[in-house]
Amino acid sequence: QVQLQESGPGLVKPSQTLSLTCTVSGGSITTSYYAWSWIRQPPGKGLEWMGVIAYDGSTYYSPSLKSRTSISRDTSKNQFSLQLSSVTPEDTAVYYCARVEEVAKAYDYWGQGTQVTVSS
Repeated sequence: QVQLQESGPGLVKPSQTLSLTCTVSGGSITTSYYAWSWIRQPPGKGLEWMGVIAYDGSTYYSPSLKSRTSISRDTSKNQFSLQLSSVTPEDTAVYYCARVEEVAKAYDYWGQGTQVTVSS
């Protein structure tokens, strides 16, 4: 059973960088052919895909967030991380990490989500 757990600050000030880490257990983030995504849900809105890091370390980002987003990984800790720079209150959301099976494009495991509020 794969489990994902998000961690990071719940409050970030405007203009700062939001940093979150997803710790994965029960499966390796280097296993073919899975990828590891960050997805967020602002209050009252739908899910927004932010980006993904694949089993081979390649990354892909949402065009609307690409200039502010970076996803990296630490294979020794089986973790992957999100950095979102120059945040504004519009970046307030519940942030989820999730695994996606690349062939079927199916999200099969999700973290519980973590609330991040951007406020001074």
